[in-house]
Amino acid sequence: MTTTLADATTRSALFSPDVIGTVPVANRIIMAPMTRNRAGAGNVPTEMMAEYYAQRASAGLIITEASQVSAQGVGYPNTPGIYTDEHEVGWRRVTDAVHARGGRIALQLWHVGRVSHVSMQPDRLSPVAPSAIPVQGKIFTHDGLQPYSMPRPLEIAELPGIVDDFVRGARRAIAAGMDAVELHGANGYLLDQFLRDGSNHRTDAYGGSLGGRLRFVREVASAVADAVGADRVGIRFSPTSVGNTMSDSDPATTFHAAAQMAQSLGLAWVHVVDPVTNGEAGQPPRMLPVLRAAFDGTLIVNGGYRRGSAEAVLARGEADAVSFGVPFIGNPDLPARLAADAPLVTADRSAFYGGDARGYIDYPAWDGGDAPTAA
Repeated sequence: MTTTLADATTRSALFSPDVIGTVPVANRIIMAPMTRNRAGAGNVPTEMMAEYYAQRASAGLIITEASQVSAQGVGYPNTPGIYTDEHEVGWRRVTDAVHARGGRIALQLWHVGRVSHVSMQPDRLSPVAPSAIPVQGKIFTHDGLQPYSMPRPLEIAELPGIVDDFVRGARRAIAAGMDAVELHGANGYLLDQFLRDGSNHRTDAYGGSLGGRLRFVREVASAVADAVGADRVGIRFSPTSVGNTMSDSDPATTFHAAAQMAQSLGLAWVHVVDPVTNGEAGQPPRMLPVLRAAFDGTLIVNGGYRRGSAEAVLARGEADAVSFGVPFIGNPDLPARLAADAPLVTADRSAFYGGDARGYIDYPAWDGGDAPTAA
């Protein structure tokens, strides 16, 4: 007998309703933010993006792909913005489509900082960062792969303007119908760059000590919370991620303080990338208990979870919800498939970044039978 989502709700917290801040959610299965590079001209969200998110409206909460808060915050081609009237109108199409199918959606607010190239910046100016430390490797641009550009250290006088960009982006997101916003403080982008000591070598009030490195993140989070309500604001962290040449000498201390900051501001959720592990050799230490000890709001965990590991982390009280990334690409109705222990489609990785409808909105809903193993 096939287990339905309603049946699973009675037996598992993963499928049970909750409230995150002021947002009622139908289940604890969160759609994680994933860059898909499908925005149109001017980085405006498209009708195809509206359909993509609407197809996944059965998630307890959709957290959108990151959306830059300014032209300076752009790092990649065709990522959506939230700093013009056209962006706001485009995102309104998305929220209307998701709400029409009973879903809830939050916009992730983004400034990439040093993770950019001069060709992606206004007037080909240098990307900005806490310190003049470039990302190693190459970045995808409109002209193909290019070495990351050397960033320019931000002057203290410039920081209030970036705080204002985040505030305006949050206000536009709510005006566009978003239920909430999430600050992108993870994966080596600007907020994360200020927070971690591998990327922040400043000696002024925004560097040096942990309090100094946390200052800019706190200013952004506090201003956005004041603008739209702390109970509609979350923040994402990735304490042990090494992508985009990131590191920290003491992630447990750094991110315990970051979670305490979120607690003190009354933020609705903290979203942490903390990969599921069974104690394998070489795995980074788990950060979830560190953040749990500091934050008593909704704690969302991400990192390779499946139904069993997700149910276990909720049962242990270590997290309150689990976000799923790649599984939502090939399985638009992921909560129903998880509830029924149905086979999951393996998404086509060649279509993850950029392109058309193929590998984006052409994955069918589960029909109750066996799912294919590839799109």
